[in-house]
Amino acid sequence: MKFISVISALFVALSLYILVFERAALKSFAANGDLDALVSAISSPEFTLEQQPQTEQSELGKTADVTLAAMPSDSGAIVTSDPDTQSEPPIGAGTDDADHSGSIPAKTVNEMDNEPQPVKVVALLSEARLVDTAVVLRGRTEAARQVDVMAETSGKVVSVPLRKGRMVSKGQELCKLDPGTRMATLSDARARLAEALARVPEARAHQEEAQARLDEAKINNNAALKLSQGGYATETRVATTQAGVRAGEAAVQAAKSGLESARAGIQSAEASVATVEREIEQLTITAPFDGLLETDTAEFGSLMQANGPAGGHCATIIQLDPLKLVGYVPETEVNKVVIGAKAGAKLAAGGEAVTGHVTFISRSADPETRTFRIEIQVPNTDLHLRDGQTAEILIASDGAKAHLLPQSALTLNDDGKLGVRIVDTNSRAQFRAVKLLRDTPKGILLTGLAQSATVIIVGQEYVIDDVDVAVTLTEIAQ
Repeated sequence: MKFISVISALFVALSLYILVFERAALKSFAANGDLDALVSAISSPEFTLEQQPQTEQSELGKTADVTLAAMPSDSGAIVTSDPDTQSEPPIGAGTDDADHSGSIPAKTVNEMDNEPQPVKVVALLSEARLVDTAVVLRGRTEAARQVDVMAETSGKVVSVPLRKGRMVSKGQELCKLDPGTRMATLSDARARLAEALARVPEARAHQEEAQARLDEAKINNNAALKLSQGGYATETRVATTQAGVRAGEAAVQAAKSGLESARAGIQSAEASVATVEREIEQLTITAPFDGLLETDTAEFGSLMQANGPAGGHCATIIQLDPLKLVGYVPETEVNKVVIGAKAGAKLAAGGEAVTGHVTFISRSADPETRTFRIEIQVPNTDLHLRDGQTAEILIASDGAKAHLLPQSALTLNDDGKLGVRIVDTNSRAQFRAVKLLRDTPKGILLTGLAQSATVIIVGQEYVIDDVDVAVTLTEIAQ
């Protein structure tokens, strides 16, 4: 057995020497089948280690590291870890030596084990689409108008009350009060007006009489002055006529004042009549607009007092058609909303959807929340919408390119920024920050990516930037 082991060792050593020092001869044999050249090269007395090139001796040193206990492979070839020997093709593997002389040496097993392998991920090829960047907020429904109808005068209710929930039209009687002594007061005011009207002609006659006396006094005064100039009238006469003129002017002024007083009396009497008539009109309280009674009208026999804390309340009326949607927009999004913009809402109760248009945007922010009140008008012809219902409001604004992705695609980077991981053209993972637009039943709409992007939806938490990935694509996002 020892003899066989020695022979095997010698055979292995001889094979290694031939592979290392006579590669050229082996290549020639493999290419041309020149066995004589190979045998002569081995049998040559110059075949010594000292005569080989320095490079080949160094290669021999490398070969010495190979264990002599290497066993033949299934194909009969000797397996070594020397890169040079592994890069050479097996003897007889081909006849075209030039085709293999420039090939890259194969990687060793250790190098292949140390090389990082691509991380397997699942990605979605997403295309951006144009979507409405709607402003989303929560709000409530609100009646277009709501009025507490109050009494403007005092009196006892003498009408039968109307029950709440009833529709009323503009001008319809809600409450009627007892007139009391107001009719008598009206008659007295009208009589005073007639008396004032009768005083006007008398005052006008007094004024005309005073004017005539003034004219007469002026004539007498002119005559006295002329006579005095001729020496036919005394100065006393002239002074008397001048005094008469002044007295006439005073009488005219007094008559004018009397006439103005009579006219003022007429106006006062007319005002008294109007006041009483207005009070009589206020005895009947009517609906200011078409609407719905939210409360019962005042009960029969109850006393209503004008400007009282609660005694003057007749009824409450609300107008539900059209209806208002009221919400508050943050200051960061208020510039996205314009008057006339389309808007929709989904009611919390029943999920009913309604549509309308923005009719009001507040110019003053709420001092506590820094939000701006907006109002949206929606039709409510059948009055199925109620006042005070909670609603989720969406207001349309300018469109934007967005990607529809599953929520599971979102991730955070080391800085805490929200985004997704995509696959670049070199099959490497990259982080991209995104901005969420809104959530939908099919996924989330977000911006910040290119028109077309390969987004990792499974495995994004196991990769970082510039890591090679092996991608498995799913269906393309529509």
